[in-house]
Amino acid sequence: MIKLEQPQAIKIAKIIEETKDSRTFGFYHSTKAKPGQFILLWLPRVDMKPFGISRQEKNYFEITVCKVGPFTKALFHKKVGDWVGIQGPYGTSFDTSYKSVAIVAGGYGVAPLAFLADVLLEKGADVTFIYGAKTADRLIYQKRFKNNPNFKIIWVTDDGSFGERGFATDALERVLVKNNKIDAIFCCGPEIMEARALELSDKYDTGFQSSLERYMKCGFGVCGQCCVDNSGIRICKEGPVLSKEKIKRYVQEFGQYKRDRRKDK
Repeated sequence: MIKLEQPQAIKIAKIIEETKDSRTFGFYHSTKAKPGQFILLWLPRVDMKPFGISRQEKNYFEITVCKVGPFTKALFHKKVGDWVGIQGPYGTSFDTSYKSVAIVAGGYGVAPLAFLADVLLEKGADVTFIYGAKTADRLIYQKRFKNNPNFKIIWVTDDGSFGERGFATDALERVLVKNNKIDAIFCCGPEIMEARALELSDKYDTGFQSSLERYMKCGFGVCGQCCVDNSGIRICKEGPVLSKEKIKRYVQEFGQYKRDRRKDK
């Protein structure tokens, strides 16, 4: 029998404008989450939605949100000091035991990977972070990410308006050609990008983990909305972070299609 968790009320402590359509919300609260896990954010009389944790300190955490629908529009009307509800953390996490990694982010998939990079750097890993978006004005964390001896950031835009022109996976392959010490690739973003990164992982014989996105309702494995074909595994429970081996075994739809929100006629 599943014991249902009740939302915990917390105040918004900080709001950071990242781009015209994205904001980071900070909260003084300890989630004890691992990189890749998510929380459910509840807005009374609106809805509850999952968000990956983008930064975590001892008694503080952040989520970064892009305005894409009614829920996020309602969240963007909130101010510092307003109350929201949270549950979690839920889901699987990235393996942070690797020593030299390439992280590949696309669009707002950068959020959980920023948290991952923080933890890897704390453990002394070398991190090459490749972040791609369509245009310069969609790149989040331009002030947060700074090169240092153990961290290299490669910016990529489709139109070349910032950093390199092209796709994040093109930059990934150039990195893999130059650096044979990279032992793992971590991804989050458009699934077609993740599928190409998995191919490169096979080609250059590295570990691989990816955070998959599916439409979630409950967030803890009851409703089945986020199941993948044909295995039926639940992204909220057995994911969102999956290894190369599990993706190949269970996610036959990977990089091809995904079921979205059910719309009643």
